[in-house]
Amino acid sequence: MARLLYIEASPLKKRSHTIEFARAFLAAYGDANPNDTLETVDLWQEALPPFDGATIEAKFAVLRKNEFTPTQAAKWAAVRDVSRRFNAADKYVFSVPMWNFGVPYPLKHYIDVITLAGENWTWTPQDGYRSLLAGKKALLIYSSAGAYPVAQPPDPVDFQKPYLRHWLSFIGVHELEEINIAPTLSDPALVSRIKDDASAQATALARSF
Repeated sequence: MARLLYIEASPLKKRSHTIEFARAFLAAYGDANPNDTLETVDLWQEALPPFDGATIEAKFAVLRKNEFTPTQAAKWAAVRDVSRRFNAADKYVFSVPMWNFGVPYPLKHYIDVITLAGENWTWTPQDGYRSLLAGKKALLIYSSAGAYPVAQPPDPVDFQKPYLRHWLSFIGVHELEEINIAPTLSDPALVSRIKDDASAQATALARSF
């Protein structure tokens, strides 16, 4: 039995392209994998701890093998709990609209909170950076008003897809699938075809993911 964690980064809900196809995928996935556990993190409702100065000091205390102050210990415990919830999943689904060529700010906040030394990455002078997660996979569902394809190399002003790919690779999640709903600000007939293609892709992936 696998655990799938769905991270929802759009505030639009019923009007969100990424949520529409994430929910379609999850429904088909649940039908195909009835024994798996599905959990949702709605980043617009989640009370994330701040990643502030004391938390950053705690992060470097971990790296330098220093003792925590009581304030640092409390800060680290708060972000560590969120990180461990993320790390415990076997599979991830992200619904991510493009905002100002990047990702919505609650998703960046979430990534800062969960990407922790000793939890999903580590560093030593001898080996440098090393990922701590392994054997996991992720589905990234993107949308954008403009035409920013998933093809490599990425568009030079696309800071959505390369950022998420690099971050996931950094913590050890290398098996990625991607669905792209774009451009959404286009002729309605073209948008309809794009959504039909995304729907077919989501349904097919749900059976094999």
